[in-house]
Amino acid sequence: MSTLDRQNSAQDAFGVDIEKQPPAERTADNNTASKGRRIFGLQGHGFGNILSVEDGAVYKPKPEKNTRWYQKLIDAGFEDNGIKPVPLEERTNTQYSDLFTIFFTSMLSLLPLPTGILGTLTFGLSLRDTSLIIIFFGMLTCIPPAFLSIGGSQTGLRQQIQTRYSFGLYFAFIPLVLNAATVTGFTLISAVVSGQTISALNPDRVSVTAGIVIICVVSLLVSMLGYRALHFIERWTWIPSIIGLVVAVGCGGKYLRLQAETEPATAYNVLSYAGIIAGFFLTFSGTVSDYSTYHNPSVSKWKIFACTYFGVLLPCVPLLILGAAIGGAVPNVESWNNAYAESNIGGIIYEMLTPAKGFGKFVVVLLALSGVGNIAISSYSVSLNLQMIFPFFARIHRVVFVFATLAIMIPFAIMAAKRWEESLTNFLAIIGYWAGCFAAVLVEELVIFRKMDFSTFDHAIWNVGKKLPPGLAAIGASILSFGLVIPGMAEVWYTGPIAVHTGDIGFEVAFIVTAICYIPLRWLEIRWCGHL
Repeated sequence: MSTLDRQNSAQDAFGVDIEKQPPAERTADNNTASKGRRIFGLQGHGFGNILSVEDGAVYKPKPEKNTRWYQKLIDAGFEDNGIKPVPLEERTNTQYSDLFTIFFTSMLSLLPLPTGILGTLTFGLSLRDTSLIIIFFGMLTCIPPAFLSIGGSQTGLRQQIQTRYSFGLYFAFIPLVLNAATVTGFTLISAVVSGQTISALNPDRVSVTAGIVIICVVSLLVSMLGYRALHFIERWTWIPSIIGLVVAVGCGGKYLRLQAETEPATAYNVLSYAGIIAGFFLTFSGTVSDYSTYHNPSVSKWKIFACTYFGVLLPCVPLLILGAAIGGAVPNVESWNNAYAESNIGGIIYEMLTPAKGFGKFVVVLLALSGVGNIAISSYSVSLNLQMIFPFFARIHRVVFVFATLAIMIPFAIMAAKRWEESLTNFLAIIGYWAGCFAAVLVEELVIFRKMDFSTFDHAIWNVGKKLPPGLAAIGASILSFGLVIPGMAEVWYTGPIAVHTGDIGFEVAFIVTAICYIPLRWLEIRWCGHL
């Protein structure tokens, strides 16, 4: 029997009675209520009714209403659903290795290299210190997103829809926009790096801008197909990526030992770079469930956790360290130094493969195309996020928002490429702050207040504001944390009074203070509302 078919009667972690109707009754009540619910206050039938989405509406395939050609696309693997909850009977995927390969393949690309380079080239840390920071903070901050990924198969809800069960329908707009901006930012990094790599083949004829457009358009075609196609493509495309990376290291690895001299590590530099690594990993928390909503929940939760955890960690840590090694060698290798000044990491990849001549150029193309997997899944999540901004957006097909994502991404990627290192440093540091708040709220909500009971994520209320939490506790705890986050920030444009002595501790403070404040605030919120 589905968890959604059971009557829920429970108490929260503090003993507050939570009265719940059986889901069947709730659905009936909500369907009745939804008849009077209209967008922008429009009553009766007509335009408002067309745009409205029924309370508690779930995804139900309707092949009889589809045109023949569209149904053929769906049968071939094209995804019809957008953000509507996926009921248990539609969660049929038992290929759990997909959850490993979709992250492993997307991150086995050039994307982690620029973040690794920052440790040695920008923060002046030694390769050893940078590597230790990457390993330790990577292993630590990969835990929250891997834990949250369990919710996709257990609830059938997209990650940012799950957010509504703690932030509420309306305040969830804030992490939704921040997440969309963050994922778009990582997409920009991947697009810029791939564009720089393509341009490095022939800078006089192919500009970085042209390279960015090429890689984004290819990624768009993959992202349009949706869930099943993404999992299928990501299952195999790691093979050419890993071959290309091995060849690149084999050809240019002899220069990696030429590390520049560095000063002894300071707490300021260590903590500042640790915050960047935390931001890199923690931001997966906003998207992980998007790729498991059609998976059957019967498997062990530990298996879902392990597939996500190692799918992210295994490719990222070695590539971040490789980036750090490249960054440490750049000042001592003249050709790399010149290439970095001209085309950043893409130019260095080209220089590493120069000894392979014609085959090396082929490998450069392979490595540039490795960014497609990452950009495709990022565009997929962003398109889902855009569907959640306004209620009636759920009626518009996801593909429309894939095009919208592309239209936003290309011009911003071109601008970011012009001020590359500064843009990258600021972006990676800032995203760690909100991601720390977000992860703390979602983990505590699930563990402390919902006691790992995924049946409390009731499909009948996913878009019903009055039955979801108000979100005051979640947003309040996050705001309170920024009372200490701001003094602990260390950015190019601002250094707080605490950070002057400690380095950037904004991520650590955001997570800890939010976690501390959320427990009493959420308890009061439940007392006030009388329900989770």
